[in-house]
Amino acid sequence: MSTDSTIAKLQEDLNRSGEHTLHEFTTLHTGKANTSMAENVTVDVYGSSMKLRDIAAITTPDARTIQIQPWDKSNVAPIEKALIEANLGISPVVTGELIRLPIPELSGERREELCKMAQGMAEQGRIGTRAARREALDTLKAAQKEGLSEDDVKRLEKEVQKEVDNAISRINDSLSAKEAELRQP
Repeated sequence: MSTDSTIAKLQEDLNRSGEHTLHEFTTLHTGKANTSMAENVTVDVYGSSMKLRDIAAITTPDARTIQIQPWDKSNVAPIEKALIEANLGISPVVTGELIRLPIPELSGERREELCKMAQGMAEQGRIGTRAARREALDTLKAAQKEGLSEDDVKRLEKEVQKEVDNAISRINDSLSAKEAELRQP
């Protein structure tokens, strides 16, 4: 594997790790309605398991409500059951063919708990970043055994570390923004 492809793979792995962490942050509910809180709930309909986003329109008519309108009215009961089982911390309210999820106000204690969860998610992202660094450095060591000069290895190690530092910085910045959002009433 060439050194250019090693750096390219590292950047791809770092981006994947960062994107995953950002996606995990969207699953934390901040007291504001967000469709991503419910769209991945698995619903048993038509004899199989399907994602909620595939069988219903999910909207946020206001900042404190998620509204779900199934495309097939017969799916209201299975969707309600799936939302209850998903343990989102929100009780669905069924009115005819619409399901509403009223987002409750967060207590100070719950906000701190969510901040700790965000910190855990960020740490998982950092762990993924460090694993990508370790893989890149192992590849460079193997390339050194195959004839890559020690100067080139040292230069590439610095480049790898710079990329990793940037990725961790992006994760930390995202964590800070998420914590600010969580702590804001």
